[in-house]
Amino acid sequence: MTKQTKVADIIHILEKLYPNPAVPLDHKDAYTLLISVLLSAQCTDVRVNKTTPSLFKLADNPYDMIKLSVEEIREIIKPCGLSPMKSKGIYGLSKILIEKHKGQVPNTFKDLEELPAVGHKTASVVMTQWFGFPAFPVDTHIHRLAYRWGLTNGKSVDQTERDLKRLIPEEKWNKAHLQIIYFGREYCPARGHVWTECPICKKYLRKGLRN
Repeated sequence: MTKQTKVADIIHILEKLYPNPAVPLDHKDAYTLLISVLLSAQCTDVRVNKTTPSLFKLADNPYDMIKLSVEEIREIIKPCGLSPMKSKGIYGLSKILIEKHKGQVPNTFKDLEELPAVGHKTASVVMTQWFGFPAFPVDTHIHRLAYRWGLTNGKSVDQTERDLKRLIPEEKWNKAHLQIIYFGREYCPARGHVWTECPICKKYLRKGLRN
């Protein structure tokens, strides 16, 4: 079986299970999505969605956000972890959005990745999930599953992104990355995984990972 045949089968399985995957982070616009993705670093989406209502009630736009102090932001987002870094990032990027982008979230990778605390993965999520630009955000879960299924060598998240973009048709990127996230949570978790009960791993689990 060729790798392309394998990928086509995996995509078919994912399409059957998750034909219309929803964006897991609650948001109403590009700004609230950007902040939510930033908060999701080393934090679950469930926790982020429980935390952001308190933050967005006070500030759901950059103009209101900079009226808060970094300390006030930090206190609200503490449940998400890494609050010292994240609070500085939220305040700093909000200030830059006002000064350089008229309060709007830019729709280019270059401008997004120049914002404080915004890396390539965060920029990719905003670009694909809000602006509809073809992108393939790779988090630790997608990285883990791509290696487990033999689609990448697992050396780095960057390499995994390149491999998945090469193997998966561009028109499927925006949906496929969400489908893999949901599949990982429901069928293919990092812990407690039973490969014989996983509809993809029982076919394609990388040799040597079964024990």
